[in-house]
Amino acid sequence: MAPVDAGEIDLADTANAGGVRPERRAGPTKMIRQYELVERVKAYDPSADEDALNRAYVFSMKVHGSQKRASGDPYFIHPLEVAGILTELKLDTASIVTGLLHDTVEDTVATLDQLDQQFGPEIARLVDGVTKLSRIELPNDQAKQAENFRKLVLAMSEDIRVLLVKLADRLHNMRTLHFLKCPDKRRRIARETLEIYAPLAERIGMQTMKDELENLAFRELNPDARDSILAQLNRRRSEGEERVQMIIEELRTTLHSQGLPRATVTGREKTPYSIWQKLQRKNVTFEQLSDIMAFRVIVQSVSQCYQALGAIHAAYPVVPGRFKDYISTPKPNGYRSLHTTVIGPDRQRIEVQIRSDSMHEIAELGVAAHWAYKQGQPRPEAREYRWLRELLEILEHAQKPEEFLEHTKLELFQDQVFCFTPRGDLIELPRGATSVDFAYAVHSEIGDTCVGAKINGRMLPLRTALQNGDQVEIVTSKTQRPAPDWERFVVTGKAKARIRRYLRSQQRAQYSDLGRAMLQKLFRQEGYDFTEKAVEGVMKSFQAASVEDVYASVGAGLQSAREVFNAIFPAHRTPQPTPERVEAPKPATRGRAGRGRCDPLPIRGLIPGMAVHYARCCHPLPGDRIVGIVTTGKGVTIHTIDCETLESFNDTPERWIDVAWNTDGDPGPDHVGRLTLLVANEPGNLGSLSTVIGKNGGNITNLKFTQRNPDFFEMLIDIQVRDARHLTNIVAALRATPVIHGVERTRG
Repeated sequence: MAPVDAGEIDLADTANAGGVRPERRAGPTKMIRQYELVERVKAYDPSADEDALNRAYVFSMKVHGSQKRASGDPYFIHPLEVAGILTELKLDTASIVTGLLHDTVEDTVATLDQLDQQFGPEIARLVDGVTKLSRIELPNDQAKQAENFRKLVLAMSEDIRVLLVKLADRLHNMRTLHFLKCPDKRRRIARETLEIYAPLAERIGMQTMKDELENLAFRELNPDARDSILAQLNRRRSEGEERVQMIIEELRTTLHSQGLPRATVTGREKTPYSIWQKLQRKNVTFEQLSDIMAFRVIVQSVSQCYQALGAIHAAYPVVPGRFKDYISTPKPNGYRSLHTTVIGPDRQRIEVQIRSDSMHEIAELGVAAHWAYKQGQPRPEAREYRWLRELLEILEHAQKPEEFLEHTKLELFQDQVFCFTPRGDLIELPRGATSVDFAYAVHSEIGDTCVGAKINGRMLPLRTALQNGDQVEIVTSKTQRPAPDWERFVVTGKAKARIRRYLRSQQRAQYSDLGRAMLQKLFRQEGYDFTEKAVEGVMKSFQAASVEDVYASVGAGLQSAREVFNAIFPAHRTPQPTPERVEAPKPATRGRAGRGRCDPLPIRGLIPGMAVHYARCCHPLPGDRIVGIVTTGKGVTIHTIDCETLESFNDTPERWIDVAWNTDGDPGPDHVGRLTLLVANEPGNLGSLSTVIGKNGGNITNLKFTQRNPDFFEMLIDIQVRDARHLTNIVAALRATPVIHGVERTRG
């Protein structure tokens, strides 16, 4: 089962035959006997390797020996319970054996070579995959946690059963989480479960396991909210039990009368965590929720699904906008069902899900339904999952483990929208995704080179948020490259990782050139000849792997040129510095064709392709006298010569770069000037203001009211202009407008 925004709990059968056991607090555990485990497997797989199961049971019990868990139970009960969960999913013998052995290499003296010899290479490979990540929750350092998760992605990309065993392992650990004495550790494990493992379970369609993981984590992270919701659910359940049964009977009668005598109807209640999510998302009270109950109709075939839908729509009014057909367009995790909401019996608004028996099995078990024992059935490879391939791409592009973990959470932990390519291929994206996210989801190269997007036939901005059902056509150009501002509006981890990687590769070259130029100038100032060999001698002092790393560090402002110089010449004594500034490197020009990328800017004194930013404290414009300041992590920031911020750099003259606007060639892109205005508070005055600016060739990009009173508005307004003269003309025109009582260029 996979409703759009929530999980559910079966009221009639909380043990639900579809998979894992319901949430419960574990006390002392009754150990599953050896013969009982074998009988469980043989019940659904008569050809199971009984000898392998027996040997794995004995081997695991022997090597874990007298180890104890926090509950006081023998440690062996944990792998035994993991194996038991896997039998409930009806997985193959290799998965069950892996469950029994998954902690042997990590926590005992057993080795992978022993497992290979006694159980074969397949079991050793699966155990090795789980072993690499079995301690993912223990490190305190986030980098170690992220590194372990990288290993998880690689392991499950080779065999999805690694993930199935890990999820079963995490489920049993969550069921016994309350035995841990350290509250911080319990909360850390619960948060990790909520942010990583529950979304992973959802991505492979294991909705039942996802629901239990979420609710166990919710119990630890927000027990008061959970108890409150449970109390209200119990009250509503006692008050409405007869009504639920009446609705079930009426739906069943309606379906039977329309030629579906074998249709079954059950009522299911949303889980406490899904209810809490909905309360937060919609900002409503519990009493205002109308869809806490959902009703499921199970029939025998696809045609009967649509027959049942027709019968229900004919009998009850349909709530507009609440019908979803996941049979004709399945979810990426394989979920198929019809969802509709109607004004049902007793004038109650009810949600109805309609599916076949086979759809129901996949909805409950997801990928585990494919790996469950079925004679002759083909099984999916992990690499068939598009989202898993995208995690591998993020793994490739992320610079640091923490960045990979951040992007992975973005990729996993969001509601989805479903869009289509012009050929009709389905693309799943998180809610709020834009055309750039869509382009990267189709292919990384398409994302890198996208210049526009047609959404449902209309050309719209790349930052436009996509809606369910949109058809998106991406327009590309071979000369296009990822723009820095894309990172501010994309939401998928894959897009962010790819954009950041490109920007890093571009900025590194710029920083390296800038750092080298700064060092060369400083050497000349101090009377030394610059050589790379001198820099090589201090690489270890700055933990740099190459000379280029030292240059890039200086160019990015992470180390000053003076620090590197002093490390090379520790005995040198520098005379009192003067405010003399660095001579201009080779001038660079800039054309409009390269606007927005790493081409030269319309400023003399910069290295071609240098990362440059305009200071927001003074908003420099062509025509102003300007100076460049090397800024940590940003390259060079351009200020006006009279900017008050420059006073803070008086003690670091080596960071100053003498620059000027290039007046010979193309002036480059429009720039932003900021004005402070005092406008009379009268109808139509804002219209007059924008008209004057528009008639004088300016474009308002931002407007903010800083003070309001009955007579006047004071505001800040950003205007796109060509240069300082253009802004001066606009200021003159505004001052001549009667409704405007004051205009000044803003420097701060």
